[in-house]
Amino acid sequence: MTLTQLEIFILVAEYQSFTAAAKELGITQSAASHAVKSLEKDWDVHLLIREQHQIELTHIGRQLLSHAKEMLNTAQIMQQEINASHGIQQGTLRIGSFGASSSIHLLPELLNAYRQRYPNIEIFVEEGTDHDVSQWIHERQVDIGFAVLPRTDLDTYPLLQDIFIALIPKSYPVAQQSALNIQDLQDYPFIMTKAGSQTHVERLLKQYQIQPKIMYQMSQLLTILNMVNLQEGIAIVADMSMTADLLQLHPNVIKRPLLPNTQRQIGLAIKDANSASPAVKAFIQLAQQMFYFPQ
Repeated sequence: MTLTQLEIFILVAEYQSFTAAAKELGITQSAASHAVKSLEKDWDVHLLIREQHQIELTHIGRQLLSHAKEMLNTAQIMQQEINASHGIQQGTLRIGSFGASSSIHLLPELLNAYRQRYPNIEIFVEEGTDHDVSQWIHERQVDIGFAVLPRTDLDTYPLLQDIFIALIPKSYPVAQQSALNIQDLQDYPFIMTKAGSQTHVERLLKQYQIQPKIMYQMSQLLTILNMVNLQEGIAIVADMSMTADLLQLHPNVIKRPLLPNTQRQIGLAIKDANSASPAVKAFIQLAQQMFYFPQ
């Protein structure tokens, strides 16, 4: 068993394709297939089910995949520790980001500062929902990710507070109020976000026992803004996702806080602080220097 074989096995499992895994690693398909077959022979198990050009993990394959990811992650951390001991800040950093709040408000400025300090660290960013990012962290698909806190299943580092706001068509009577009472949502068409904040908006509605008239479910913030601008309904989004420039492009949209005021805390999350790589530790330290303000 070699680390290269483990890496090939992991990529084949993730892509469900020998061709895609081989392309990612710059090797031939036959080499990728041979590596997995060698693992199966050494371990005397079947890792994959190959049927009609489809690849699925066996039960033991799914079990060993998790351990393979842990081993590869440990090897990468060891290499970064070795590099750091030589004064060489090299390695990779895989970041998970959700929604416009982290991808627009936090990540660009943070990546710019990080790149200036550690120009030799190779950075990859995966974007999805808050749930996606948490799953990626657990599965070691990313090293670190943004998360809505608290999270008891991960090691977390708080950064800042955000609030939820309502985007209201200018023509709606409630747009004239200084804030939107959350109970008023039941009286108007509603546009549900399918982006990073969906889980938290749904939880908020459930908390106050509100069943709005959901007319649309949309994942793109700009699409939601456009629909509100066309007077199609009210939406709830994170305040950090709404820049002044975006609102200026949508003159028929009024932004209002919610009553009661609804906050959420944004932070960083990793699977295990004890096994964090130097690149991850440096990212956390820089993020807290830039954004953390104790409440």
